[in-house]
Amino acid sequence: MIRKASPARGSAAFFLVLFLLAISATFMALKARTDTIARKRVPGASIIYIPSGKFLRYATFGYRALAADLIYLWAIQYYSTPTIDDRFHYLDHIFAIIGDLDPTYTDPYETGALIATAEAGDTGLAFKILDNGAAKNPGQWLFPFEAGHIAMMNLKNYDLAKDYFKKCMDLPGAPEFTGRLYANALYKKGDIETSWETWLAIYKTAPDERTKKIASNHLYQVKSAMDTDRLKEAVRMFKARYGRFPGDLGDLVRTRILNGLPKDLDGQDYVYDPKTGNVKAATTPWKR
Repeated sequence: MIRKASPARGSAAFFLVLFLLAISATFMALKARTDTIARKRVPGASIIYIPSGKFLRYATFGYRALAADLIYLWAIQYYSTPTIDDRFHYLDHIFAIIGDLDPTYTDPYETGALIATAEAGDTGLAFKILDNGAAKNPGQWLFPFEAGHIAMMNLKNYDLAKDYFKKCMDLPGAPEFTGRLYANALYKKGDIETSWETWLAIYKTAPDERTKKIASNHLYQVKSAMDTDRLKEAVRMFKARYGRFPGDLGDLVRTRILNGLPKDLDGQDYVYDPKTGNVKAATTPWKR
């Protein structure tokens, strides 16, 4: 026996069909409207649909390294396209995705930091990318080394550079010359005594004559800085007492402002100008 549909059920089905048609029409209208929006008016439109790395780790069904490679290759092309004005807005997000998919893949961290520094002009973002690489690869010296280089060369922030180079030095496999970069950052920061001690240790443990010569030149530079600072202060004291510059550095000893005059690392006297009161080393460190 065939059962007849009740009027109530028929009405419900009719209204459901109308509702679905209305929803479809609404979505079609929205789609047509969004298609008219120019791409450049939507910041980050090219990457707005890229999900997080944590999601992709599961969505790639075990092919995480392959996915990381593909996104990395795409990112290089994307960030080398100057016509995309807002391409740097999600730079950290893209390279964080690659890091989540393949944490030990070192190239993207370097490339991301390079893009952030050289293209986007955002050293803070470069440090963020490199610090992320260091956090995921705590035994890898590359990341603090690159960060130290950016801090020293781009920012002239020698205190920050010193900290990064020290982290690099303490990791296995770090380049031998990192210690020299650390000592140089100390000198430029103004920590003369620690720089002297560090360069002296490098000199004593130098594996070859070239490294020993480099260390010797820096020791000459550091000692000259310490000595000339001391002599210039003595000259200022002399002028404050007598109203004139000393005729020669010997006046500083004769007036008992100093007990003796220091000599440079090669045993030479420092050069003094009685007209200006300036004191300098007899030669530059790199011409010895």
